Order: sequence, then C-alpha cells, then structure tokens
Amino acid sequence: MSLTIAEAAQRLGLAVDTLRYYEKDGLLLRAVPRSSAGHRRYGDEDLRWIELITRLRATGMPIREVRRYADLVRGGTGNERERLELLHAHREAVLAQLAEAQTHLAAIEYKIDLYTERLGAEYLSA
Repeated sequence: MSLTIAEAAQRLGLAVDTLRYYEKDGLLLRAVPRSSAGHRRYGDEDLRWIELITRLRATGMPIREVRRYADLVRGGTGNERERLELLHAHREAVLAQLAEAQTHLAAIEYKIDLYTERLGAEYLSA
C-alpha cells in the first residue's frame, strides 16, 4: 500500500502540515519515499510510526523526547535499554496526568451530585 500525503493525513486524522512538520523536524524513521513525480508516498510502516509518535505527543511527550526516541530507533539494535527508559519515564508522566484528571473528575462529580440532590425530582423530570 502506498498513500499520498493527503490520503495518509486523512487516514491518521492529521493535517497535511503536521505530516510535513514531522518529516522536517526529524521525527520519522526514514525519508518518506517519493513517486516519480516527486510526491510523498506513505507505506504501512510509515503510518504505524506516525500513529505512535502522534500518541506520544497526545500524551504530552515533548518534541525533543519524540525526536530522541526516533533517533534511538533509527540507531538500530543495541540501544533498547535507553528506549525502554524513555518510555518508562513517559508512562510515569502519563499515569500522573491520569491521576490528576481523576481527582478533577471526582470534584466535578461531587458538584453534579450536590446540584442533582438539591434539584431533586424537579431536575429529573425536566
């Protein structure tokens, strides 16, 4: 399979500019192959990698850390411990974010319960 940049962006739910940025900023594992007309052609491996880095970014991993991870992966075998340490550290950060979000959600649910109780049947029948 080979997708144009527009098709890849649509499949991944990203903007074309985001894909160009990832490429320009050294976040991809390889140079994206080009067609004979010079248009980018994304394969399955490219899409899987972009999906991963999109998830890393969506969970708050800074660009410099994503770039570091990509550099390590491009470096091949022998640096798996560094990759694992980077991912463990990021997992800890994500878990802390989740715990904080759960605390915030509990406060919101408390207020919802409070107002629902105050409004009682009036609220439920509306």
